[in-house]
Amino acid sequence: MSKQFFFDGSDSSDSGEDTLPYPEPLPRSAFVTPDFDPATFLSSLRNRHQTLEDLRAELRTRSQDIRKELLDLVNNNYQEFLSLGSNLQGGDEKVEEIRLGLLGFRREIAGLKGKVDERKKEVETLVVQKKEIRRQMQLGRALLDVDYRLQKLERSLMVTSNENSHGPQGNDVDQDVSEDEDESDEGQEGNASTTRLDRHVRQYLLTRRLMDRVGPDHPSISNQETRMAKVKNTILLDLGNALKQVSSQDDEQATKLLRAYRDLGESKEALKVLKEQRP
Repeated sequence: MSKQFFFDGSDSSDSGEDTLPYPEPLPRSAFVTPDFDPATFLSSLRNRHQTLEDLRAELRTRSQDIRKELLDLVNNNYQEFLSLGSNLQGGDEKVEEIRLGLLGFRREIAGLKGKVDERKKEVETLVVQKKEIRRQMQLGRALLDVDYRLQKLERSLMVTSNENSHGPQGNDVDQDVSEDEDESDEGQEGNASTTRLDRHVRQYLLTRRLMDRVGPDHPSISNQETRMAKVKNTILLDLGNALKQVSSQDDEQATKLLRAYRDLGESKEALKVLKEQRP
């Protein structure tokens, strides 16, 4: 059984009691420190004249006392705890005010969300319109480029008269015609030079590629097909005249002319001209 007495230094030889010094009870303040550590606490008891079993029994007794105090504290204040809810006055009104405030805030958020969605649709519509406008602008530039290049070919080939030409590129086209005339003067009189013919073929092919890029079903492109056919026939006529006038020993010039026929997809026309020239 645990000894809960401690030695107070008085002489007890006359009483017949055990004169051994028993340890004092463990102070409660040792357990309530913020940095309480069980291992540190137990190591501080190394000079305490007490067996481990007595220490365990004392700690168990102390735990039971604390549990009883806690139970008494709860019982003494239980009625006050139960009456805490009834003592609150005006709580329902405050809760209702908060609820109404939250509902109003939710309606405002819903209104703002609707405006944001509406603006988003407007922006998407404007983006689509912008893309369409950009596409139309690119198409317009392509059509103007086709018309300019075709007009330039017509002027150079003298398919149409200069009075029918118009636009800001008139001076440039007149200059190209003058250059073509100078080049033709360098060759045989009355014959188109090979260099000028090769340039006409390349300009025709470039114009054809631009028209195909726009699309043959476009009304403006469809209306240009007659002009393109006239330009091509004129180029083939000039190629035929030049091929007929090339001497049989000038293989280089003949090869260039035959290559121009091939680029135009008119190799059969070249064979026809050669057959007429050399029966």
